[in-house]
Amino acid sequence: MSRAQLALRVSDLEASIAFYSKLFGTEPAKRREGYANFAITEPPLKLVLIEGEPGEETRLDHLGVEVESIDNVNAATARLRDAGLATFEENDTSCCYALQAKVWVHGPGKEPWEVYVVKADADTLGKSADPDTTGDGCCTSQIAETAETAASCNCG
Repeated sequence: MSRAQLALRVSDLEASIAFYSKLFGTEPAKRREGYANFAITEPPLKLVLIEGEPGEETRLDHLGVEVESIDNVNAATARLRDAGLATFEENDTSCCYALQAKVWVHGPGKEPWEVYVVKADADTLGKSADPDTTGDGCCTSQIAETAETAASCNCG
């Protein structure tokens, strides 16, 4: 089963956990320092909460689609490339307390999307490369520049 992922950067992690537990009628599937995620069955959603700076409004960190296997990630990568989108792949990366394989793309508003599979649990938050150019996400780095370069040269 695939499910959509919504990752939010929140200023008050505990208040956000309490709110989303009530909203979706379930407790987080994983909690770590500065991090929580919900594996919601109905609607099928992976909701990720990443602790941000105190007092800041909640904002989008990134979006994603969690898939069941590396084969699904590879198929998505091929489909996205065939559609002419600039992609950035990561294999065996530690992000959001999980070992993952993923591919990143940007929507027309530069919103970062990942298609990923969780391969194993991890003990650290990790820093995967993320197409978000703000540099402060769970999964941040220089992918936006890499994806933009690939798009401009039609090599990606």
